[in-house]
Amino acid sequence: MSASRSGTARVDGDLLSALLDGMDAALCAFDADGVITHWNREAERILGWPADEAVGRRGLAGWAARPADAAGIEARLMAAMDEPGRRLHEFALLRKDGGRVLVRTQSAGVRGADGRPAGVYCAFGEVHTQLDFERSVALSEALFDDAPWGVVVVDADLRPAVVNAHAAQALGTSRTTLLGRPLGDAVVQGVDQLEAALEHVLAEGAPRSPAELWATVRTPDGTRRRCWRSGFLRLASPLSQEPAPLGVAWLFQDVTDARLAEQDADRLRFRASQLHRAGAAAAECEDPVEAATVYLDFALAGFADHALLDAARGGGARLVRVAATPSEAPGPVARVEGGGLPVPYAPGHPALRALDRVGAVRASTWSSGASEVWAAERHWPRDTAHALCAVLRSRGRTLGVVTFLRSGHRPPFERPDVAYAESVAVRVAASVDLAQLSG
Repeated sequence: MSASRSGTARVDGDLLSALLDGMDAALCAFDADGVITHWNREAERILGWPADEAVGRRGLAGWAARPADAAGIEARLMAAMDEPGRRLHEFALLRKDGGRVLVRTQSAGVRGADGRPAGVYCAFGEVHTQLDFERSVALSEALFDDAPWGVVVVDADLRPAVVNAHAAQALGTSRTTLLGRPLGDAVVQGVDQLEAALEHVLAEGAPRSPAELWATVRTPDGTRRRCWRSGFLRLASPLSQEPAPLGVAWLFQDVTDARLAEQDADRLRFRASQLHRAGAAAAECEDPVEAATVYLDFALAGFADHALLDAARGGGARLVRVAATPSEAPGPVARVEGGGLPVPYAPGHPALRALDRVGAVRASTWSSGASEVWAAERHWPRDTAHALCAVLRSRGRTLGVVTFLRSGHRPPFERPDVAYAESVAVRVAASVDLAQLSG
């Protein structure tokens, strides 16, 4: 053999040794006669036998397996030489110190250059280690297929790498559509908070407790506001000495219905408390109109920015301003001095519509640029974007309208708000009726 070919063979042999010793699995190989030809460092770690004591031995009897077990073990291993594919077995081997260890093996035949069976290689590991690995794989598959909560794995660039079925449904997309794309493609509002949380986990590690994130997601049916109870796990490569970040696993459950129910309950308790406090305060007022303004003041807290009290005159043909909050700055509801003047509401105004239908009317503008014009046309403060008009009824008569107004940074009035406004209107109507009787 020439020097160059000899050197190449030596390099190939060194490369093979390095590859075998760098494997995470224990590996040994037998030739066609059952003589061990290869034995890597992981095999030495598990069984304690170094390569120079293992390579060259025929079979396992008397050193790596008990004589009573060796024949059966060797027969099962060598049978792989004549059959295609891999064969899986579990059996007990002997450690050099005399202890026994249960291993799980994968064996397969090796073919020579002429295609004939030339031996067998056997990769093996301790059963409990293998079971841990299989559990990890099974857990991953279950999380990404059957988990009752959302699981999204994002890479270091915060782009989804894996999305399970539950998460895809929650995000209003499919499992593959979002892969490799920014989260902002699915999350319309709240994506900044979500990405900030993911960046924090990548940099600092997972938080100690779950967090609740509110977000608006884009779906084929439109946008939806959702609340997700979220947990985060930083993923790092186990193959490097200094774990390199692979990304973040984001696990979440949709708790929107529960949180909305809690908010509704809190809102109802607060509003009931406000009505109770308003009733107690109004009972101390000698002037019925002052009592009406007290009810409105208590109602404004957390409900609206402005309140207007208009009394019906002339059989309901016109409305006269009785009390109102300041139009340019926050302040209490105050009586209009001098008895007030008729309010020049145009036909179709929400307050007049409420009188006509003897029921509450809601109105909103969705154009932020034209909101001041919209409010001015209706004789409301210029920052108004949402209105709710409730009729004042007492003793079977319509006495006027109370109007609650919200600015554009607050949400529109909803059905629960109508019920609350009507509850306030009933109390205000009683005070206005008493004022008319007294007058």
